[in-house]
Amino acid sequence: MSPAAPPSLDAELARLTQRVEDLLAMLASLREENHALKQRHESLASERAALVQKNEQVRARVEAMIGRLKTLEHSA
Repeated sequence: MSPAAPPSLDAELARLTQRVEDLLAMLASLREENHALKQRHESLASERAALVQKNEQVRARVEAMIGRLKTLEHSA
């Protein structure tokens, strides 16, 4: 026969069990949050790339307009 654990050990075991359960719940929550943040980061990176490309296109158009205006100015 094994002797029963003293009440203080039972209480400590219950406390540790609860702490492990709390940590596992926190881990699951953090994993979900991390996944959501990674998706958001990917979305923002894609959006940024599209905006950079659009900005470059607009810059090229403006530079072309400036070039045409300078040509018109010199020929007048």
